[in-house]
Amino acid sequence: MKFELHSKYEPAGDQPKAIEELLYNIEHENHHQVLLGATGTGKTFTIANVINQHQKPTLILAHNKTLASQLYGELKEFFPNNRVEYFVSYFDYYQPEAYLPGNDLYIEKDSQINDEIERLRHSATASLFEGDDVIVVSSVSCIYGLGSPIDYKNMAFSVRVGQVINQKDFIYKLIEMQYSRNDIEAKRSTFRVRGDVIEFVSPQNETVSYKIEFWDDEIETIKEVNTVTGKTIVKLKHVVIFPASHYVVDSERMKPIIEEIKKDKDKEVAAFISQGKLLEAQRLKQRTEYDLEMMAEVGYCSGIENYTRYLSGLKEDQTPYTLFDYFPDDFLMVIDESHVTIPQVRAMYNGDRARKQNLVDYGFRLQAALDNRPLRFEEFEQKIHDIVYVSATPSSYEIEKSNGHVVQQIIRPTGLLDPEIDVLPKENQIDHIISTIKDPNINKVLITTLTKKMAEDLTDYLKEQGIKVAYLHSDIKTLERVQIIKQLRGGKYDVLIGINLLREGLDIPEVDRVLILDADKQGFLRSTTSLIQTIGRAARNSNGRVVMYADKESAAMKEAIDETMRRRNIQIEFNRKHGIDPTTIQKDIGEFELLSDNELDKLTNKKFNKQEKQNVLDDLRREMQKHSKDLNFEEAARLRDLIMEIESGR
Repeated sequence: MKFELHSKYEPAGDQPKAIEELLYNIEHENHHQVLLGATGTGKTFTIANVINQHQKPTLILAHNKTLASQLYGELKEFFPNNRVEYFVSYFDYYQPEAYLPGNDLYIEKDSQINDEIERLRHSATASLFEGDDVIVVSSVSCIYGLGSPIDYKNMAFSVRVGQVINQKDFIYKLIEMQYSRNDIEAKRSTFRVRGDVIEFVSPQNETVSYKIEFWDDEIETIKEVNTVTGKTIVKLKHVVIFPASHYVVDSERMKPIIEEIKKDKDKEVAAFISQGKLLEAQRLKQRTEYDLEMMAEVGYCSGIENYTRYLSGLKEDQTPYTLFDYFPDDFLMVIDESHVTIPQVRAMYNGDRARKQNLVDYGFRLQAALDNRPLRFEEFEQKIHDIVYVSATPSSYEIEKSNGHVVQQIIRPTGLLDPEIDVLPKENQIDHIISTIKDPNINKVLITTLTKKMAEDLTDYLKEQGIKVAYLHSDIKTLERVQIIKQLRGGKYDVLIGINLLREGLDIPEVDRVLILDADKQGFLRSTTSLIQTIGRAARNSNGRVVMYADKESAAMKEAIDETMRRRNIQIEFNRKHGIDPTTIQKDIGEFELLSDNELDKLTNKKFNKQEKQNVLDDLRREMQKHSKDLNFEEAARLRDLIMEIESGR
């Protein structure tokens, strides 16, 4: 199948020009390029159009799960008939294995796997072997080691009606692929046997199972069945069964692998003994032999990823297999918010190496465990074929790699301009803040400070002046944060104060003033990138304006102001040329609320009886599960927090 973009919108503003330039650069082998897109210009829609016209499998890399989830949802809407997949870390909780020599403290690996996310990871890798119309939205977990794509593909086997295969051989094949027998419950990666019928559930989709009906040693029928109702959805002539784990090898290959691990174990144990490290030698011997017994019996062991080098047939310190290796060579990579994502990718290797080195040095793991690792940054760069760095504030790395191929997307479809910026002295800044807030022509105000204490003190002082103000900080729970934003938009508050308003996701159209205290200070929160991003908070309103309080103009301030004014001038000229009047974004306040006011009043009313409370909790749990299935994980988390608060009686 080919990509088919579905949208009620057509490219507008400078989106058509950006799409054309991006495609031109790809076609003319300019492998690195930057999409410099101002806030609110529709960068995701531009990328969707590029994917639709380029027609190559695409990996979109985001720097956290929340952003990846948002992009996944948007692209699913744009490409409803294609494979849009989600690949992030499947741990809800993860405590890595570690050893702290100073305290002689060993911390055992502890984790809680999110079954739904693991299913989506399997869906992503399987889709990449089934067609080219695939978009995978991923966090930086995609640079971590994964099983060999060659083994994964070779272990998959095709089943057809009329195929001759012994039923026992079929069962052994499923077991070899890490499926487990479960005659009671139809779960992912399980199978059950009933007479001449084998029914299995694939690792990538638990809503359907496949019934293979035998007549002697011949496959008579293949049915796709609803796992809940048991009803046949469709009869198939053919189905491909993929392994239940990314770390699979066939039983014949496992024998020499185990022998190789034994040899390395004996060698490293002998080395510890020669150094007089008897405790380390005994520890390594016991742990490794236990793992080998498990691998020999069931083909798997806890922590099998530490033996990835052997399982994948790689040499010491050879580049590990990752999600990139499941893509064809000519895939397109898009890095969203590249100014944040690239440093994150760069930092992964060293932290992982330091932790594992202690495990190896003190006999908890073989040397081969060091090869279960994320990619080094230079290895990551070697995986790139065509790449688009997407950011409103690209760093020098992206600019240099693009070799001048910077595609600008400055114009917003709404005609909105980047805000004007005033720089005022710190003296009398509080008086100016109060007069700004009380100005009848100004609607809502965001204030950003450098410290938590300053934010709290300013909040208390403004309250004393009769100003409706709230303080937003990391200690406030997700649900409360959403409610504060809703209340700001609805009129309960006029001012919101915070430290790092970038991380709160505050795209509030009602805000027409952003006030930045201590704008001339040095540090991350007052860097050029952070200032430009903060300025963008006022770009949703046609009357948006920014005030920086500073005694001198820092280099970061000058760069941020110059860049904002450059973009603003381009936007003004475009609007004049096309007769466009800037229009404030209209956004329903309901988008920020999870529950109606009546429901919230009911939940905060301590007088409702036990049955009413139980009914409310049941409703919330159903809503939470619905959001989780729809991959609206942030909404599900907010509802979870509310459920916990109600249950605890707070």
